[in-house]
Amino acid sequence: MATSVPSYTPETAKVVADLGVQAMEFEFPVNKKVIEAVTNPNFRLDPKSRTALEQAWHIASADVQFMENIADMNFPMEETYKEMPKTIADILAWYDTKLPQALARVKALTPEQLSTPVDFYGVWKYPLFRYIDFAVRHSVHHRGYLAASLRSMGSKVPSIFGGSADEPFEMK
Repeated sequence: MATSVPSYTPETAKVVADLGVQAMEFEFPVNKKVIEAVTNPNFRLDPKSRTALEQAWHIASADVQFMENIADMNFPMEETYKEMPKTIADILAWYDTKLPQALARVKALTPEQLSTPVDFYGVWKYPLFRYIDFAVRHSVHHRGYLAASLRSMGSKVPSIFGGSADEPFEMK
């Protein structure tokens, strides 16, 4: 049974897109804290799992690629960033530069562009603004996987949305 896609006004698309960009901007420093906490880049929970370095790179590169694809109004099948940096510090430096640039491009999209239906790998064809929320959820999902690996690799777990045993929540 096919599901119908509700129609959205360009103005609604812009408001929801702005909220989505704000959500990504909110998650960005949290993602960086979790990536920065990695002490063993070669750690993997299971032989089928990515290493911590690969997982950190997936978070950073996917966040940037999603936002760039949204800004380009096109989701090509090929991965944009194939060459992974060699260290966590290199990933963080790259992420610090590239994500704000990509988010600025998304912020510059017009309400009409944001309400335009765009094909997503032949799976969906939703108004462009809806993919911003998908990108945020994708990022949080992978950050959770990496965060759950931290203590097992001997790292300290940072505060994410409240305290952790290693970084208790403090009222200011």
